[in-house]
Amino acid sequence: MTAENKSIFQRPLWVTIFALTAAILWGWAYPFIKLGFAEFQITPDMTGSKMLFAGIRFFLSGVIILAVAGKAKRKFAVSKPADWLYILVFSLLNTTLHYAFFYFGLSHSAGSRAAILNSMSVFTVVILACIFFKSDKMTMRKVLGCVIGFAGILALNIGGEDSGQFTWLGDGMIILNALCSAFAALMTRGLGKRVDVFVGTGYGLSLGGLLLVIPGLLFGGTLPNITLWGISILLMLIGISTIGFTLYNKLLTCNPVGKVAIYNSLIPVVGAITSCLCLNEPFYWKYVIAGGLATIGIYIINKGKK
Repeated sequence: MTAENKSIFQRPLWVTIFALTAAILWGWAYPFIKLGFAEFQITPDMTGSKMLFAGIRFFLSGVIILAVAGKAKRKFAVSKPADWLYILVFSLLNTTLHYAFFYFGLSHSAGSRAAILNSMSVFTVVILACIFFKSDKMTMRKVLGCVIGFAGILALNIGGEDSGQFTWLGDGMIILNALCSAFAALMTRGLGKRVDVFVGTGYGLSLGGLLLVIPGLLFGGTLPNITLWGISILLMLIGISTIGFTLYNKLLTCNPVGKVAIYNSLIPVVGAITSCLCLNEPFYWKYVIAGGLATIGIYIINKGKK
């Protein structure tokens, strides 16, 4: 396929632009989530409220994507009943279990440890893609890129106040969250073969979000303090999910999975820097080092034949 005939989502420059956009947006989600918890007065022990907050975010994001897809006259049909089971499993992995494990684990684990473990999903995707997809072949270039990218994530935690001990309720949940994220990324390509990828993304987010809202309410979750600023923060998080997942899922269906997923190594770096900007957290030069290493890892994995 010539460059002229390629989809915009397959052209190297636009792949980079779209993947960076998704990663940067998701990095901004970290301070917005913290600001949202503070504004809605959701305390660390309010697991049900965290699930409710996340569920509302992803459910409304999915509804928006489906509304836009309908306006654009995208095909909503799913040809086989078995495909609905695939969509359900994708929804559970990509949204419900992914974020349930994340929020529960974060409540029982130090932030720096969670950042390291959560970012394992980036490199897990690169490795698993080489196992499951012929278009993703394991090379020394990918191994080196993953090692350098992971070194960037480790750099974020140099001199951290906590090394701590492994706990199943904390670290174990974060590892499960990372695995859910990795396998959901692999399933995205199959999702695109069963339903229009934009519609499938909408189905996944809305259904997965609903499956977070329900247990959140059952666990007694509430939004104790609803304000205009709190609603504004929630709307920004909905926008981040809508744009981020739409771009990322489309890219995964059009390109080697590993070459797209590696951009997510920038998410914790962006999250750390934006937290400094929005939450007045101290800035450290290790953020620059981490960003540089992550960028080098991305370049190494993506250089060579397109």
